[in-house]
Amino acid sequence: MATTTTTFSVLALEDAALEKLDADAPADPETGRRAYVRVRHDLGISSFGANAIYQAQAGTKVISEHNELGPAAKQHEELYVVVAGGATFTIDGEEAAAPQGTAVFVRDPAAKRSAIATEDGTIVLAIGGRPGEAWKPGPGEAIAEFYRLHGIKDYEGALAVCREGLEEFPGNAMIVYNVACCQNLLGNADEALEQLGEALAAWPDYKTLAADDEDFASLRGDARFQALIG
Repeated sequence: MATTTTTFSVLALEDAALEKLDADAPADPETGRRAYVRVRHDLGISSFGANAIYQAQAGTKVISEHNELGPAAKQHEELYVVVAGGATFTIDGEEAAAPQGTAVFVRDPAAKRSAIATEDGTIVLAIGGRPGEAWKPGPGEAIAEFYRLHGIKDYEGALAVCREGLEEFPGNAMIVYNVACCQNLLGNADEALEQLGEALAAWPDYKTLAADDEDFASLRGDARFQALIG
């Protein structure tokens, strides 16, 4: 929980993460029991991006593989600080041990990076920004509430969040893709196909994602869907 005064704020990262975890949910073999803490949002930071990732189970992902080039990314530099536990980072195929107290800086937005927790209760703080530019939230943060609403099957609410995101990031492929997901889950197949086509035209790599996405399961026999992902 954050404790706020007029000049500073305090956020207990582990406590904040544990509040987000379902104690009764089984651990996933790959992703373990992981929780995200929206540090920038929770503390009201306006000058840089910051999030923390908590992984309860050693041997599972604390940072999923990604780069900073896609439509959900900010194309920024990232600094990872292991504040509890430990991790092994893999950056463009090269491994780096990162016990507690280690900082790992990834300068190149194109570099693929991931990390596996080496201890239970690992916490990694991630800080990002683009050189020479004022920081602002990216598309992923703009629709952060989408993921919670989608998870509880409030597809109308999730769709509304995406529409708000598109006001700030018109035509963003990641947001449009999620609009397509919601439209299909709401039974609007024609609208879903139209939005999916727009998303894939902007970011063709989403074809692989769409092919296996359960949100489009009802469309897999549709020739229009097959033509889009083919």
